Amino acid sequence: MMTDPIADMLTRIRNAVRVERPHVDMPVSKVKRGLADVLKREGYIWDWQEVEDSPVSQLRIELKYGPNGERVLQKIRRVSKPGRRVYSKARDLRPVLKGLGITIISTSRGVISDREARQRNLGGEVLCEVW
Repeated sequence: MMTDPIADMLTRIRNAVRVERPHVDMPVSKVKRGLADVLKREGYIWDWQEVEDSPVSQLRIELKYGPNGERVLQKIRRVSKPGRRVYSKARDLRPVLKGLGITIISTSRGVISDREARQRNLGGEVLCEVW
């Protein structure tokens, strides 16, 4: 039994980027779809799609690399964990690496980046940081 599916997703992405795989598959959920959508909007992955498979549908994430094979996604770190949830208000969200990275937040309006959260004045659970 898996206790933290978001950490599992981030670890799968981190491992796939490390060995330069073109894509990575994982079981799908609503939060994972939201995370993948934010990563796509912010330019860290090419695309994502839901692949029908039995017994569980899979989320396939197409990883992004530079023209010479350099990694676009350098680090991805889980912030809020099952044992210690981290929440933040919109005004308390600070840019990651002075704007070079993003923080992904789960709000009442869905999963969004810290830039969107500041624009919409929404706070929520801080899921992870990406740079």
